[in-house]
Amino acid sequence: MSSQQYAVPDPPTDAISAVKFGPGPSRLLLVSSWDKNIYLYEVQDGGSSQLLRRVELEAPILDVCFGDNEHEAYTAGLDWAVSKVNLETSEKITLSSHDAGVKSVVYSPEHHLLISGSWDSTLHVHLTDNPERTWSTIRLPSKVYSMSITSTKLVVAMANRWGHIYELERIRKLAAQANNPAPNVLDIQTWQSRESSLKFMTRAVACMPNDAGYASSSIEGRVGVEWFDASEESQARKYAFKCHRQTENGADIVYPVNALTFHPIHHGTFASGGGDGVVALWDGIGKRRIRQYQRNPSSVAALAFSSDGKFLAVGVSPGFEDGQEDSQGTVAVYVRELGENEAKAKGAK
Repeated sequence: MSSQQYAVPDPPTDAISAVKFGPGPSRLLLVSSWDKNIYLYEVQDGGSSQLLRRVELEAPILDVCFGDNEHEAYTAGLDWAVSKVNLETSEKITLSSHDAGVKSVVYSPEHHLLISGSWDSTLHVHLTDNPERTWSTIRLPSKVYSMSITSTKLVVAMANRWGHIYELERIRKLAAQANNPAPNVLDIQTWQSRESSLKFMTRAVACMPNDAGYASSSIEGRVGVEWFDASEESQARKYAFKCHRQTENGADIVYPVNALTFHPIHHGTFASGGGDGVVALWDGIGKRRIRQYQRNPSSVAALAFSSDGKFLAVGVSPGFEDGQEDSQGTVAVYVRELGENEAKAKGAK
């Protein structure tokens, strides 16, 4: 069976910032947008889907994620706030406020940790199972551009092309010990600190679901893959490659790689989405492209696999790749239903 792609009804009216599937067997899909709303859809086999709820916040939303269940969401936005949203009642609670826009928010169900990353060069840490405690701060050397987590680690990609890797258990322990009620700064050492293998600004980072490593992408049409293991042998495996480039009139046009997401079952497989409107699947272990899908009508802004790997959500919206800030184009969310072995690397068991 080959995959088919379907448009989600009632899409956002402005640029899409994130798409996220619900935890476990959930068929719910969260979408955040610069139109100040988060959208909750239900996705069905065969491509049909429906909008269940739309919740408006105070400012454009730059990221969203689910919490412990499919009824709670956390948002990050240009109002500098980190908010919790009840997806059943639309009730909103502000959990903390940064000193600049909040670029990314991630949630760890294993550690009951909500972590936000901001352009103010800080992380805010919230213990979601202990709401009586205030949030804690981790100071960073530069603005946060992207974050991703595994069951044990947090990867923070920053504006200075450096990435910090933290142990979630250590963050949890220090946050639980911090003095209350005043917000406090955690004196925490990074587990690892790495300079990006990509020469240009980082656009996205995504962790491997088996806790082995991560991929990062840049504005200059490249993706790098590396492993957490700091041994010389393991670090020798890291590599980078060119992608999302088009040849027009004999010229090589390079597009930013805006989005990355790993397949939850075939751990070496990940998807990339670029300013060229293209989504590609890659075998990160075998270092080869598995397949490339048809070009979308606008730049790919966000990607997410469902927890069972059956669906791939694709958020597209106009980018600035042509140099026009007022670029006109399609804003849409597509859901691709994958064939049984479509994301499986060649030779994989």
